[in-house]
Amino acid sequence: MMQGRNTTSKAAVLKLLRSADCALSHEMIEGELTEPVNRSTIYRILNRFEAEGLIHRIVAEDGRQYFASCAHCDAQGHDDNHPHFHCTACQRLECLPQPLDISLPQGYRPVSLNATISGYCAECRPDVKAD
Repeated sequence: MMQGRNTTSKAAVLKLLRSADCALSHEMIEGELTEPVNRSTIYRILNRFEAEGLIHRIVAEDGRQYFASCAHCDAQGHDDNHPHFHCTACQRLECLPQPLDISLPQGYRPVSLNATISGYCAECRPDVKAD
């Protein structure tokens, strides 16, 4: 649930993220919005949504940030314990539903995880010939 003032900009960004079938970069979000929204406003909205647990941020290997609706989260909140796949050809970045289990040495306490696998998606694989 969105906290604070419910603006049309916030509603539009959240609707876009929830309807997307992959994570979106800031530029992709800005390009998909039907009404113009200030670039810094979009950043504030994304930061707020992340703090509220509505979306999560994925940092690709090139440093570009993507944002995805928390489809794999449950009533207890956001779970970032999943990897992401970034296609180096089409730039699509998506959440993978398989959980990631990483063992840390005793005494370590993880706060966040950013696991991104890069390569070619099924549609961009160079070794697959189109029919």
